[in-house]
Amino acid sequence: MTLGRNILGRGRVRVSELAFGAAGIGNLFTPVTDAQAEAAVAAAWECGVRYFDTAPHYGLGLSERRLGAVLGGMPREEYTISTKVGRLLEPVSGAVGDDLANGFAVPATYRRRWDFSAEGVRRSLEGSLERLGVERIDIAYLHDPDDHAEWALSEAYPELERLRAEGVLGAIGVGMNQAGLPARFVRETDIDVVLLAGRYTLLDHSGLAELLPLADERGVGVVIGGVFNSGLLADPKPGATFDYATAPAELVQGALDLKAVCESHGVPLRAAALRFPFGYPAVASVLVGTRSAGEVEDAAAMLQLPIPAALWTDLKERGLLPPDVPVPVEVG
Repeated sequence: MTLGRNILGRGRVRVSELAFGAAGIGNLFTPVTDAQAEAAVAAAWECGVRYFDTAPHYGLGLSERRLGAVLGGMPREEYTISTKVGRLLEPVSGAVGDDLANGFAVPATYRRRWDFSAEGVRRSLEGSLERLGVERIDIAYLHDPDDHAEWALSEAYPELERLRAEGVLGAIGVGMNQAGLPARFVRETDIDVVLLAGRYTLLDHSGLAELLPLADERGVGVVIGGVFNSGLLADPKPGATFDYATAPAELVQGALDLKAVCESHGVPLRAAALRFPFGYPAVASVLVGTRSAGEVEDAAAMLQLPIPAALWTDLKERGLLPPDVPVPVEVG
């Protein structure tokens, strides 16, 4: 098997089945050197990854700069890049301290300000284009508009729609850690893609209740992030994290049960977690946050492992997956 590529929904933007999530190379939680970041992006390219996702939020622009530095040497027509709008970066004079309160081990030389205005969208994209060193953005996501839904719908989205019509953007999306509000965007706008983090995994199927069927019906592509639920499905054990907090005992046990069934079929849990979302036809890509070449190579290898149909049947029969959840069908 090789990494396939899919068109997002009814649009024209193409993404690789595995997407490189660039928060890690923005020093998410712990520092990453420039050399490590460069090696991670280069390894992704060697593995066939052609979709790279970033945001100004990630490391106060560091992720965009590092990603652009490597992709600048690659043929622009061969890869897809997405970034996000909604948080403007504003310089802080005489800044001291770090940005760890917001999750990033970088100097606090900028502050974030929520801004879903039309002007804010334009300023955000201009900054991203400069940091990335590219002339166009393939996908612009409205980033975490949880507490700003009306603002994003009434001002930011129409501006993105204008930019898409002008050819400045290839596609518009919304990126969130919940399924409810993205469903509203799918119903009320003409977005191309939803980036859904952590809500359609082996442990959390909440995206299936409304969002995924609606996206399929409306021809909206879906990118699934957080397939490991921030760690529990990568290495289940007491103390592992689920959605960036210590996982409760019952979830740890559920993940261990999933792991045992997977291993009885000769399949690592990581491989099943990466492949599971593709059971739903609207899903075009899974996005994995990686910070090293080894992590990228492991994700690519796991995604390409063949998974027997009997595994999915076994998980359903044991009550570890809902009986009606769609599962991937291996081809070939």
